[in-house]
Amino acid sequence: MARRVSSATGALRYAATCAAALLLGAGLAPAASAAGAPAAPGPAAARLDAYWTPARMAAALPASTSAAAPAVDGPQPGERIPPSRSFDGIPQAGTFFWTDATGTGRTCSGSVVRSPARTLVLSAGHCLKDYSGPSPARRLAFVPQYHDGRKPFGVFPVEDDGVYVPQRYYDLGEHAGAAYDFAFAVTGPDEQGRRIEDVTGGVRLRTGTGYRHAPVRMIGYPAHADKPLECWSRTTAWASDDPADPGTFPRIACDAFVGGTSGGPMLVPARDGWAVIGVIGGYHTGGNTSQVSYSAYFGDATRVLYRAAVTGAPPAHSAS
Repeated sequence: MARRVSSATGALRYAATCAAALLLGAGLAPAASAAGAPAAPGPAAARLDAYWTPARMAAALPASTSAAAPAVDGPQPGERIPPSRSFDGIPQAGTFFWTDATGTGRTCSGSVVRSPARTLVLSAGHCLKDYSGPSPARRLAFVPQYHDGRKPFGVFPVEDDGVYVPQRYYDLGEHAGAAYDFAFAVTGPDEQGRRIEDVTGGVRLRTGTGYRHAPVRMIGYPAHADKPLECWSRTTAWASDDPADPGTFPRIACDAFVGGTSGGPMLVPARDGWAVIGVIGGYHTGGNTSQVSYSAYFGDATRVLYRAAVTGAPPAHSAS
C-alpha cells in the first residue's frame, strides 16, 4: 500500500465523548461461546503458537507493497485532520503473520466479523490476494489484539483455500478493481480448539449504508509499530479523480495511518458492540498520504463475497 507522511490537529468532540462511553461499555467484551461443542484442537495452530514467540513477532518484517501512481489525494485546503493515538487494541482487531521456508513477516490488519461458523476475519483484497489457493506459498495466521510482542487471544491459522477475494478484483487488478478491494479469511481453531469469534467476539458487517458515517473509529497496525493506532473521525464520499482507480469510495481523514494499516476496520457504534462499514484500501490502495484513507464501498459485491465465505463456496483464484 502506498502511504504517507504526517501532521495532526484536534479530534472531534463528539467522537471523543462516544469513545469514552463505548470503551466502558459491553461492546468491547468477547462474545459468549455459541452453543455446541468446540472444534477439535488445531495442530497447525499449536505449531504456530509455539513458533511465534514475542521476539519473533516483534522482529517480523512487513511484506513489501506496491506503490500507487501519484494523483490528487490527501487533505483539502483548510481541512482539519483528527489525530491518531497508539493503544493496546481491541479483541476484535488484529494483524496477520506469515512464515515460509525463506522467512517470516507481518502483513496488514483485519477484524473478526460475525458469521455462523464464528471463524471469519475481514481485511483488504490487496492484503490477502497473494495468499489464496489450496496450497498457499506462505502460512498465514491472524493474531487478535496483537501488541508489544504479545498474543493475548492466541494464534488462528488461515485455512487452506480459505481466502476469499472478489473475482473482479483478480480480473481487474488492484487499481482498476479498487472498488472490490475487500476480502475474508476463514480461520481454523487455535491450539485449544477454540474458534476465533468465541474467543474475541466479532463486529457486525454492515453493507449498503451509504458513504456518510459519524462517529467512525478507525484501527490499524502500522508496519513497524508495536501497537495499533486508533482515530475518531467521519467518512464522506470521494468520487475518484483518477481514471486508473475508478469508483466512489468512503473517505476518512485521520493522521499517521501508514503502511501496514491496510485492511484495518472503520467501525461505527452499534447497539450490541461495533459494526464495520469499511476497511483501509480501495482508492490508491487506501491512500497516498498518511492523513487521508479510503475504503471500497460495502454493497452487493461485499454481501456476495461474505455469503461465499460463510457457505464454503469455492473461492476465486488469480488466473496467474
